[in-house]
Amino acid sequence: MKASTSASTATPAHNAPLPPTTSSNARSSRIAPHSHIKGLGLTSEGYANVDGAGFIGQTNAREACGVVVDLIKSRKFSGRALLLVGAPGTGKTALALAVSHELGTKVPFCPMVGSEVYSTEVKKTEVLAEAFRRAIGLRIKETKEIYEGEVTELTPTEAENPLSGYGKTVSHVVIGLKTVKGTKQLRLDPTIYEAILKEKIVVGDVVYIEQQTGAVKRVGRSDAYAASYDLESETYVPLPKGEVHKRKELVQDVTLGDLDSANARPQGGQDIMSVMGSLVKSGRTEVTDKLRREVNKVVKGYVDQGVAEVVPGVVFIDEVHMLDIECFTYLNALLESPMAPTVILATNRGNSLVRGTTDIVSPHGVPVDLLDRCMIVKTDAYTREQIGKVVQTRANVEGLKLSPEVLNKLAGEGESSSLRYALQLLTPASILAHLAGRAQIELEDINEMNELFLDAKTSAAMISENRSVDTEMAS
Repeated sequence: MKASTSASTATPAHNAPLPPTTSSNARSSRIAPHSHIKGLGLTSEGYANVDGAGFIGQTNAREACGVVVDLIKSRKFSGRALLLVGAPGTGKTALALAVSHELGTKVPFCPMVGSEVYSTEVKKTEVLAEAFRRAIGLRIKETKEIYEGEVTELTPTEAENPLSGYGKTVSHVVIGLKTVKGTKQLRLDPTIYEAILKEKIVVGDVVYIEQQTGAVKRVGRSDAYAASYDLESETYVPLPKGEVHKRKELVQDVTLGDLDSANARPQGGQDIMSVMGSLVKSGRTEVTDKLRREVNKVVKGYVDQGVAEVVPGVVFIDEVHMLDIECFTYLNALLESPMAPTVILATNRGNSLVRGTTDIVSPHGVPVDLLDRCMIVKTDAYTREQIGKVVQTRANVEGLKLSPEVLNKLAGEGESSSLRYALQLLTPASILAHLAGRAQIELEDINEMNELFLDAKTSAAMISENRSVDTEMAS
């Protein structure tokens, strides 16, 4: 490597220091391939900005997805499908993630890849059904009477143990709570004291206690103690407003998939709140259609009562051509369901054989009956200028500095080979630049990367040359 010969005291690659963080106290986060995508980057009129929300180019596709986002928000797209088609590396997955950002964190977004359905644990159709159920949210609103405030007093009262002559037991606990409007002293059951000990609540913490169930939750530390020094990082919250005793509307978000899983392994009570509290992470089990129908009945009852609200989300299936004819048939049935989420599909295939068949050739590898249900959005190939902007955006996200010659070189690499290959050269080249003692990536680092690594087209050409040479030698 060139960098290793630039100086005799150069640090070996395996001992290269970690890249510096932006600040000493900042927590470093993993940089994913689409970390720079923050949304579709549309104006209020629905037109795409040239460079908006981290998105470069694809103006027609972004504007089309913006229309779909408006339809989803107005709940007029449920049960339909959006198909994103285009060559590899043209931003299909980025478009789906941008749609997710535009919808917000409260709308369920369930991404998967077509090959995920081929599981050894459950059936293919069960994997699809589970993904659809996880993309349908349920927003439960419940009004509860609670006591909320900053703890000013926490005094357990002990009494003789009636079951034994030895030792004492807590008969009740006295808690003082303070808000902006006043204070209140509560005399509570000893079981609540156990919950207080479990939550590690001390004087100065802001808590709320449910009157009916006695559940205790610690909200955080009162901001009056923000100037004090703690070894542990604390979350400081302001002093609650209003009276100590109040009625409060609590909103909880779950998905139908969560309710299915909880009912498949029931624990505790039978009401919907107990079901939500019994969610466990364990091995995958198939959920019967009968159980799903029962869950739907309970959900419908809560919706009719005005306690809950159904929030249709989005299922994103990438590489949809990997599904077989059985899965496509089942997708048709799921799309016709009255409780169906929005479905976004993505593929990079042209006319190809539908998986699971021997004679059905269809556009994008999707059967015509399902294709007829889809609104199709095409992604275009990036120009050299757009590739350069994408490379610069990624360099900014990763905290890398590029010389103008490097940016022009990588734009050319992306145009001749692929955008992904150009982006993949960034981080290795930054390691070489760091080992050589440079603050930014220079052209010689990129040239050395091209010597060390091959792009897909160059590798395929080399294989073809070797094959033709072997054929000539054999003849």
